[in-house]
Amino acid sequence: MTSLDAFKAAVTGDKAKVVRVSGLISLTGQVDIGSNTTVLGVGSGSGFTGGGLRLKESTNVIVRNPNISKPRKPSDGITMQKSTKVWIDHNTFSADREHDKDCYDGLLDINHGSDNITVSWNKFADHFKGSLVGHSDNNASEDTGHLKVTYHHNWFTNVYSRIPSLRFGTGHFYDNYVQGAETGVHSRMGAQTLVENNVFRDTEVAVTTSRDSDVDGYAVLRGNDLGGAATEISRTGGFTTPPYAYTAEPASSVVATVTAQSGAGRL
Repeated sequence: MTSLDAFKAAVTGDKAKVVRVSGLISLTGQVDIGSNTTVLGVGSGSGFTGGGLRLKESTNVIVRNPNISKPRKPSDGITMQKSTKVWIDHNTFSADREHDKDCYDGLLDINHGSDNITVSWNKFADHFKGSLVGHSDNNASEDTGHLKVTYHHNWFTNVYSRIPSLRFGTGHFYDNYVQGAETGVHSRMGAQTLVENNVFRDTEVAVTTSRDSDVDGYAVLRGNDLGGAATEISRTGGFTTPPYAYTAEPASSVVATVTAQSGAGRL
């Protein structure tokens, strides 16, 4: 697809489909993506700018290989609401740090009880608000028991915070590379987060379970290279064994692996 109208028509509905995006499509606002949809960027320079994609009550969705840049508020680069079984893989999300922090919205936000989400091999660059999981301290009734998310082999460079910020849910954050953040992982409102074999550089606070919310979260840290970053762990969590098979590579090899293979055009 090379035009906005053609793309909107192609991603509508719940029939199984693969929609290939060729070139850069300008958006105003967000485009709704139906269930059973794969959105695939063609090559290294295709994708969307100015807005983003929304998954609302969708399931079985893959977004792979587009560039998603400068999502103007109130649009996120990708928003999920009440969606399940989603794979966000090998995308490049970016904005800039020259504008006010509220000029753009989040790069990737996962909200309203979404579940079973994997975020892998993406590059997040030059932004204030990276990835918010759980939009409000007041949404416990919808979010508790949901918001199960995994982030692995992502590269966060010059992203200020929310790497990610997780409320109520259960997060596994492993083999990621974080550069230039003020705060990295933020576990809050009782969230359980396992932070494993990541590398942090030029980061003030790698992991916090306090700040900004009425209730702290929980975190377990193991095998990380903090690079001198502080941690603020007020409550140690009980989530230590994810419910799936995986192999976490050691932190010593994460920088080389992630910088070589993460982002659009690296399939």
